Amino acid sequence: MHTPPLIHTVTDPLPAAAVRGPALAHEHLVLDLDRRGDGSAVLDAEAHGPAVTAELAALREEFGLALVIELTCRGMGRDPRALARISRDAQVAVVAATGWYYEPFHTPELAGAEVGHLADTLVREIDGGLGASGIRPGVLGEVGSHGDVPSEPESRALRAAARAAVATGLSVATHAQLGRGGLAQLELLTGEGLAPHRISVGHQDLLDDPAVHKELAASGAYVAFDTVGKESYQSDDIRLRLLLALLEAGYADRVLLSCDISRHGYLEREGGQGYGHLFRSFLPRARAAGVDDGLMDLMTRRNPLRFLTGASVEEI
Repeated sequence: MHTPPLIHTVTDPLPAAAVRGPALAHEHLVLDLDRRGDGSAVLDAEAHGPAVTAELAALREEFGLALVIELTCRGMGRDPRALARISRDAQVAVVAATGWYYEPFHTPELAGAEVGHLADTLVREIDGGLGASGIRPGVLGEVGSHGDVPSEPESRALRAAARAAVATGLSVATHAQLGRGGLAQLELLTGEGLAPHRISVGHQDLLDDPAVHKELAASGAYVAFDTVGKESYQSDDIRLRLLLALLEAGYADRVLLSCDISRHGYLEREGGQGYGHLFRSFLPRARAAGVDDGLMDLMTRRNPLRFLTGASVEEI
């Protein structure tokens, strides 16, 4: 008897079939990446949590937002209890993550640790919950690297994530700094036995290279256009051109979309684009360029669910 695919959220296991609205595939609701001491790269649970909650609730009401994949992992200021509070208050399901970000944010436990030991650490969190919260992660990510080839510690972190994913049935979302190194990440992850359709290669909308996007998609991996609205990194004009090229090549079923809100200055309350930029600005432009309702649902709902669960197109 076939078991319907389930998603582990910060509140309860959720049948994928119950998710009827769109998802944001790569976001941060609570994090701390402050390395300069100016407090800019922070989303504080107390100071900013109410604004985050209000934005998600508004998107639920206006666009039916049903799910957020929250990729704040070890060393990034992860706070699973705060995620559960935001999820309940906004009435939007949230998936928490585990893994290690890219090297500047690695925690001391990575120093010299073998891949097997690191994988065991992740499996313990997946099976037993994050710290004392008991909240189980539903994805590994955002596991990171920078440059065209991951550094040695980044390689170990990626390989450990892949092993943990294979052992537990979860998927892996990566951070490819400025979009670079995605093919090398894919090679490392699949080299540990992880199927490409359980991998999302991050920040590809920052890489103006349609050939790389098509190669990733052709492998079966998901291609994440997940910094939509971050105009200081890349214009949405270029993002839209890259997305349309991928759709034209027949890879709509490999696309994931999100905004990667990663500092409080991006919140609407502070004049930023907010979590809703994808729905309010970018997707209307895609629709005007000919993207129909079926493709919209595929990219914003079915693909994130398939990525998380490993389900086929027919199942979701």
